[in-house]
Parts: sequence; C-alpha cells; structure tokens
Amino acid sequence: MTAWTLRDHTPADEPSWLRCRVLGFLDTAYFDDVATRKPSRDLELVAIDNNEVVGLLDASIDGTDATIETIVHPDHRRRGIARALLDEACTRLAARGALQVDAWTRDDDGTLAWYDAHGFVEAMRYLHVYASTPQEAAAFADRSDLMPRSGFFHAWIEHEDTLRAEFQRVHICRQFVRSLETPAR
Repeated sequence: MTAWTLRDHTPADEPSWLRCRVLGFLDTAYFDDVATRKPSRDLELVAIDNNEVVGLLDASIDGTDATIETIVHPDHRRRGIARALLDEACTRLAARGALQVDAWTRDDDGTLAWYDAHGFVEAMRYLHVYASTPQEAAAFADRSDLMPRSGFFHAWIEHEDTLRAEFQRVHICRQFVRSLETPAR
C-alpha cells in the first residue's frame, strides 16, 4: 500500500523540501549541491508522507524543452516515488507544450541505470572540475579548456568592501583562540 501522496509544492513545504534535497544528494556525486532556499521552477511536485516531503521533482520549461530535477529521500527510496513523480511531471509538461524532458546527473551508477530504465538516453556529456587545493585553483588561470561556473576563494579582509560590492556571497571567516594558560570564564 502506498502511504505517500503526490501534490504541488506549497511554501509551507520548504523546510522539509530542503531536508529531502540535502539528504537525497548526500550519497550521490551531487553531495555538494546544497541549497538553503528552494528555487522557483515552472513545475514543482512533491511526494508527501506523514506531512513531510519524501520526494520532489522540479521542472523548468524553455519552449518545448523541459529540464527536471528529481530527488527521493534515502529512507523512502524503492517505493515508486521517483517513477510516480516522473509520470505526473511528464503528463503535466506535455499538457504545457513540452516535447522533450531532460535531466542532468553525474556518474552515479544507480542514477544512470534509473534514467536508462525510464526511457532516457544520453545526449551529451561534459566535465565538472573542482579545484580542491591552491595549486589546482591556480591552474585554472592557465587553462583555456576549463570554463569556471563557481569557485571558492580566500581573500584578505582589507578587500571586504570591494568584494562585497562585486560578489553576492562574501562571508567573514573568523578564527577564535583561547589561551590554555588562563582559566576559561
């Protein structure tokens, strides 16, 4: 028996939508794709179990093409939730004039097999390349075959005003220390 239901996302779903998305990505190659707010999409479906989002499918429509993002909470996988979300989304997207639906994923064998089993065929591939050390990040400057899409950098505090004017996301990183020679307050 199916204990979950499908419906349109509502603003009240956002906290459990975020939890489902984060937990759903943790054991995938998208583990670092963390959102702190739900982005608005053209179609927003959720699977609800016990008043919690346990699966989600968001879709963006561009003319006759639609792109989907489907995630199921790891504790609720293998219950038919992703398939039901996909079936409902495809019906609704076709009614809106979409002729094709695509999804982007990385190299997770289970996810690749799922898309294959549900009628998707690979049409394109490219690389996501992350610089994890200062040496790797420096290599970006000398490469014409890498196209930066995001980055994480350290900068001196003296440049705060300039960087805040130029970049949307700037955080002050603070080091706290405590002497072990004097007792704590």
